[in-house]
Amino acid sequence: MSGIELQIVKTLSHFRLDVNLVLPGQGVCAVLGASGSGKSTLLRCIAGLDTPHTGRIVVNGECWLDSETQHCVPVHQRPIGYVFQDANLFPHLTVRGNLDYGWKRIAAAKRHVSYDEAVDLLGISSLLERYPARLSGGERQRVAIARALLTSPSLLLFDEPLSALDERSKSDILPCLERLHQELSIPMIYVSHAVREVARLADYLVSLQTGHVVAQGPLIEQMARLDGPFAADFDHGCVITGHISAHDEDDHLSTLEFPGGQLLIAQSALTPGQQVRVYIPAADVSVTLSKPVDSSILNILPATIDAIVPQGVSQWLLRLSLGENTHTVPLLARITRRSGRQLALHAGKKVFVQIKSVSLMRAQR
Repeated sequence: MSGIELQIVKTLSHFRLDVNLVLPGQGVCAVLGASGSGKSTLLRCIAGLDTPHTGRIVVNGECWLDSETQHCVPVHQRPIGYVFQDANLFPHLTVRGNLDYGWKRIAAAKRHVSYDEAVDLLGISSLLERYPARLSGGERQRVAIARALLTSPSLLLFDEPLSALDERSKSDILPCLERLHQELSIPMIYVSHAVREVARLADYLVSLQTGHVVAQGPLIEQMARLDGPFAADFDHGCVITGHISAHDEDDHLSTLEFPGGQLLIAQSALTPGQQVRVYIPAADVSVTLSKPVDSSILNILPATIDAIVPQGVSQWLLRLSLGENTHTVPLLARITRRSGRQLALHAGKKVFVQIKSVSLMRAQR
């Protein structure tokens, strides 16, 4: 039976976690929420590091906890890989020694991730003889992820693994995480408070507030909601998926075909046929009533306004549809209230949207 069943009630002195979830049994499920929303407590309960007062945890047919029958698999017997904010490497061991620690914990017959595969996926072959003190923060985290993989887990848990890293280190690790998603069948639960990070990695999204689930569902649907708990986040936007249909070597621009049209992406590493996901922040989308003929913006697409909601005292958030009939794709735009009034925008109005190619440069999967 495929799926991750989580019924967890955990009461602390100042906080109560109360969730009832059935998550997909494959892919990446992101748990998004502000600090103190219960994200880390949820992971600790799944791992067995904290014991819920009542609950049931079943991972792809394997029951790890059932408080009614008093069944509880000890933490050391749960087949998980856990990656924390801090890499937690053994300082007295080399990278190879740290990896061996994870590798040797698992009997040979139960290993389904090879040593070389983990090293290759995380790009750490040149680091094997170094000690953690000689690694950057990003390198240490890649080693920690590889060590978790070498335990051949049935479930990978990530507790804000990039939150302590600088932007360059994050950009080095994100492609590695994407490769794990693409090449391994291990389900992952990924905790974060960063919308862009989640939009790049996840397939399914759960939003927590003060210990309760306030939204959940497929990522693309959840990101396009105007009433979602993260709609007010200035970094909020939509995800569009498609494939590369052409690449211009002279200008280093790739054409992304998706059901609602085409987008030009300023990215030189993409090849025709490649599946791509782009994240488009609502603040990077502008609206015009007629198609500009003298704009530097390359992506100008016809759209229909579906709905408008106020954001604070000065902004509007628009949900639009790209494409026609059954082949529409949602897009969000954040504009000032004054702009919306001057353009007399309303639901049902036909407009054009403008999206800068350079804003899509690092959004691809």
